[in-house]
Amino acid sequence: MPYLVGQDTPREPAGTRFRALMARDGGILGLPGAHNGMAALQARAAGFEALYLSGAAMTASMGLPDLGLITVDEVCFFIRQVARASALPVLVDGDTGYGEALNVMHMVRAFEDAGAGAVHIEDQRLPKKCGHLNDKTLVDAREMAAKVAAAARARRHLVVIARTDAAASEGLDGAVARARLYVEAGADAIFPEALTSPDMFRAFAERLPGVPLLANMTEFGRTPHLTAAEFEALGYRMVIWPVSSLRVANKAQARLYETLRREGSTESLLPEMQTRAELYDLLDLAGYEALDGSIIRSVVPPPVEGS
Repeated sequence: MPYLVGQDTPREPAGTRFRALMARDGGILGLPGAHNGMAALQARAAGFEALYLSGAAMTASMGLPDLGLITVDEVCFFIRQVARASALPVLVDGDTGYGEALNVMHMVRAFEDAGAGAVHIEDQRLPKKCGHLNDKTLVDAREMAAKVAAAARARRHLVVIARTDAAASEGLDGAVARARLYVEAGADAIFPEALTSPDMFRAFAERLPGVPLLANMTEFGRTPHLTAAEFEALGYRMVIWPVSSLRVANKAQARLYETLRREGSTESLLPEMQTRAELYDLLDLAGYEALDGSIIRSVVPPPVEGS
């Protein structure tokens, strides 16, 4: 059903729905990255109940590196299309909050208005880097806690998740100490970035009993490949696959251009393409056409005989 008529539009705010998914019993919450509206539709069709919007995927899709270059308004463009297309609650990468306390509060309100269900902010110093790269620098833990408190104060329903990148430079003890401070400041959950072994994930969880935890299963990083079930067994409530959809799409797209340049035709790639029928079915083109037709019939009266 097209989103324009609203029957499928959830009545509860996205943050309320995300919080309920995070708190429920019955398995870890899987949050696949969806870097645009089409990816969001495909993830929903596969059965996922919530999505993740990665800063790295957003910037890469714009042809930029993940160095904190994009703005709140640019992120809101991505949030609106992913939330609208899927009608699912979306966890959004808020980087460092785009500034200090007031900037963080503005980000929270803007993300809520755009349709986000949750946001995570991190304790890196600008220019921030992907969490799995070297030489990250962190702000003072109290400075980050002030940002978390600002986010918690500004939100109406948004779930606030605090990410710490401290494990690489301050060790597990430093990461745990920061996480506890961020929870005290108002974080609803904690995201320990770039942990490097199952034992490290387990130890972090054991030292934060009762705190919802988010795991990051990114490819080609410092974290070994673990399944959602394995993260759940280690004590994690949520798991993201942040850039997977973009990586797969980019690889396929590169092959397309190479083939087209070499062969002057796309014919050899037809078996790998989404067909026109599959695309229209996913977009519910027939539903939009039926809606358009029903509106025309409802406002145009039948011709009067003799007129």
